[in-house]
Amino acid sequence: MNLRALGRSGLSVSPLCLGGNVFGWTADEATSHALLDRFVERGGNFIDTANVYSSWVPGHVGGESESVLGRWLRGSGRRDRVIVATKVGMDMPGLGKGLTRAQIERGAEDSLRRLQVERIDLYYAHEDDAKTPLEETLAAFDRLVRDGKVRAIGASNYTAERLEAALTTSAASGGARYECLQPNYNLMDRAGFEGALAAVCERRQLGVATYFSLASGFLTGKYRRAEDAAGRARAGGVKRHFTERGQRVLDALHATATRLGSRPATVALAWLMAQPAVTSAIASATSTAQLDELLDAMDLRLDAAALQQLGDASAG
Repeated sequence: MNLRALGRSGLSVSPLCLGGNVFGWTADEATSHALLDRFVERGGNFIDTANVYSSWVPGHVGGESESVLGRWLRGSGRRDRVIVATKVGMDMPGLGKGLTRAQIERGAEDSLRRLQVERIDLYYAHEDDAKTPLEETLAAFDRLVRDGKVRAIGASNYTAERLEAALTTSAASGGARYECLQPNYNLMDRAGFEGALAAVCERRQLGVATYFSLASGFLTGKYRRAEDAAGRARAGGVKRHFTERGQRVLDALHATATRLGSRPATVALAWLMAQPAVTSAIASATSTAQLDELLDAMDLRLDAAALQQLGDASAG
């Protein structure tokens, strides 16, 4: 299956994927629905969420993001215009952590109910489960595909070795295989994906949808010093990047954005979208103004000089 044609009526996934981790958390329901409306109006169609979003918030139990998205899907009438991805496998209250047959099957039913859809377009294993045989995990996913409850499956947070093993297992059984990898990949986090993981995706022809595409906000241009991140929801993730290399990347981003009349966040996403292995870059926003910056990346083509400058600054 080609990831670029996952949706109904042959929709091709947009190069920007809207991250739903903020829905019902740092973006309330009204704001989340406004973001979804703007995303579709400007040509986006790929939406990413997970059953565990946002269980980390006091008083939340998980499923909040899926429920917010589900009410938008029902009320907007735009189900046929979007590709919905969700996940199972991380520690979900009432379901636990893992990829056993029971957890996958119940997780899917719960997600279908919250999303108010008949089928999930892309269903990810949110993280690897080494305690459960790959045969059991993949058979459960295959059953969901055969039953029409899931269109395609993907993997997140897998090593190259485990991803290769999973693909080999699916080929041996003739069942559904992972069609997409969701790795942590951005200008600051390159080593974990480039190399073995990227090679597996290229050789096996998997799509790639990157998460933390803006390095937890570090690449948005909002921060020039570690102190600027104080009090932010992901302050820890931002502060760890304030190194000599991080400063080089920020300087290159700002210089490129100034030269091209763009914004640092737009440039950072455009760099990702220019990488041959990347199908779509996942990023979230809490206002339509922020979202517009992200969406602009779909129309920004970085020239050779910009790609060279950003690549050199982020190397190492």
